[in-house]
Amino acid sequence: MVEKSDRAPLLDWEEVPPAENRASGCTAPGIGWSTSPGGPEFLTSAVSSIDTSLSSRSTIPTPAEWDAQCPDKDDHTPASGQGEVPHDIMVKWEEKDPIVAVFVVTFDTRSGNMLEWCLPGDMNLEGVEFKAMASGSHRVSSDFIYFRKGGYFGLACFANMAVDSVVERGARMKSVGILSTSYTLLYRYMSFLEHQVRLQLKTPGQYSPLEAFFEDKRSVLPPDGESVVTACPGSAWGAALNHCMHPEMKITHPAGCMSQFIQFFGEQIMVLWKLALLRRRILIFSPPPVGVVCYRVYCCCCLANVSIPGVGVAVPEFRPFFYVNVADIDTLDTELSYVACTTEKIFEEKRDLYDVYVDNQNVRTTRESLKPLLRLSAADREKYRKLTEQRQMLLYSQEENGDCVSSEEDHFILFFLEQNNRIFQTLSEVAGRPEPILTQESVRAMGLDPHGDRLFLLHLLETYGYDSLLVTEHPCCS
Repeated sequence: MVEKSDRAPLLDWEEVPPAENRASGCTAPGIGWSTSPGGPEFLTSAVSSIDTSLSSRSTIPTPAEWDAQCPDKDDHTPASGQGEVPHDIMVKWEEKDPIVAVFVVTFDTRSGNMLEWCLPGDMNLEGVEFKAMASGSHRVSSDFIYFRKGGYFGLACFANMAVDSVVERGARMKSVGILSTSYTLLYRYMSFLEHQVRLQLKTPGQYSPLEAFFEDKRSVLPPDGESVVTACPGSAWGAALNHCMHPEMKITHPAGCMSQFIQFFGEQIMVLWKLALLRRRILIFSPPPVGVVCYRVYCCCCLANVSIPGVGVAVPEFRPFFYVNVADIDTLDTELSYVACTTEKIFEEKRDLYDVYVDNQNVRTTRESLKPLLRLSAADREKYRKLTEQRQMLLYSQEENGDCVSSEEDHFILFFLEQNNRIFQTLSEVAGRPEPILTQESVRAMGLDPHGDRLFLLHLLETYGYDSLLVTEHPCCS
């Protein structure tokens, strides 16, 4: 059984993690977006408090300084996902366990995907059987899936086991999942769900651990029974928040997948960055397993992070839908901006549902106005060169000097945050001038190419409402 933090006693659904997965030291909570009321305001205040705290110091806190502020570090295990960080950095941060449902999905050879069991019994889980078990999952032995169900986020773990049964046609497939009012803490229960789905395969119908889990983690819903899904995270966090993060957290939480995401797409990451900043509808296709692709959805959202208050208030929310299937077609048809992934090839023909289609490392669009944005500008290549050079320097510093403060993950997140802030800070300054005209110098100040990025800039001005302020016939050539 796993020893939890001091907020609650040990429960019978908890397990002891393998000895090799344990480590001393505090862990940083997962940072992301919440669906609780006032989410955006909280994120803004969090950024301000982080910036203020870090700027008041000449250096980032050392591991020893952090350990000194985590006196009970040995009592906190990575399985709980909780940890202590300096109070002056994590002002107002509060972790909760907002679980609103737990369920088991099974595959029936005659009826297909079926909801086998759930708590609470009156929860509307219609369609969750197709979200928790992706199309094509029969070809893999295990997988995990992030998804959206109405106003909630979900995480399900799938497993496929060979059985000597004619009725089941030699294979038993199940998924065990949860729904939450917030996405950010779902990763904490990954190992629990993985264990439970294996248990369900071996001894179907043993629901007592799931019942105990739900009793401990259940959330009190708002009076109307619905939560509000807010926009993609608009905050960033400094290296101090991640430097002592346990590797297990980085593997099981999307906040640790940014480096793999960028290495996978290479220079194409700059194309995705522009499309994300323009709040386009981005659909990523991949055959199962779909778990790593759900992480790409998260990372794509991170490319559009901006921490300047007020920026993006009037633009469509950049919503992460994670995994979607044909049952989501009507919902996606009403969305103005989103990022999602799917295993169903039929979506490729539904061109009215997306602006950009990503298949493996190929980014394409049928929108004529967006096709020029798929070509890299000189500034794009220069930014990517700087990004990779800085990463190599960081890795060298970590290897040669034992630098455990700087995080590769932080480096990627903050690189795009700073780039985005630079763009909107410059736009705001130009818009406040008596003659709000964009010149080549101001475009370069944003880190853009006055010629190669001209169309991107025009799209950006239109999307964020700067077109009415910056009146000029040749915004990049004056």
